[in-house]
Amino acid sequence: MDSALDLLAKRGEDAISLREVTGAAEANVAAVSYHFGSLKSLCDAAVEYALERYLAAQEEAVSTLGEDASIEEAAAAFARPVTRALAMGGRDLDVLRIVSRSNLDPPEGWNRFSASFDRIRGAVVRVLRANLPDVEDAELIFRVRCAAGLLNWLVLAPLGDQLRDRPERKVERMLVPVLAGALRGIPSA
Repeated sequence: MDSALDLLAKRGEDAISLREVTGAAEANVAAVSYHFGSLKSLCDAAVEYALERYLAAQEEAVSTLGEDASIEEAAAAFARPVTRALAMGGRDLDVLRIVSRSNLDPPEGWNRFSASFDRIRGAVVRVLRANLPDVEDAELIFRVRCAAGLLNWLVLAPLGDQLRDRPERKVERMLVPVLAGALRGIPSA
């Protein structure tokens, strides 16, 4: 999986072969073909593997939020995997870009990640509910989804390159106020 992700990150699915992936992984072509069936299936599995790791990191970050957490703390926790990837650049960011591209039009099987998305969103909504008691849950969920879309866009857009390879704390200082604003929303008049 890691060898497939490395090659996908460097060149994209259309520019790699099953032999290249198996050679990089020091694996048997026949065994990989048996388990995955095709290069596309292997690449899809590798992207899902990367998404699982991303979601696990995001879930771990938001699970530390206490009931008294601020919106800024929730934004920082929610963004932590992206913040790290932007700061590290290189392969981590390239792999996150692959996941973000796939997230724009998720494959059918990605509904198996719904429980992870729900737990992450639920942890952030709990913080928002405590800080914004007059806002309905449906709107809070919408705000979290918008914040997720913003992170996805930032990873893919050229603007994200402005944050690439900067110290993680600097990326966080630039990103968290924007996300917190999206989560906070504009008070109604």
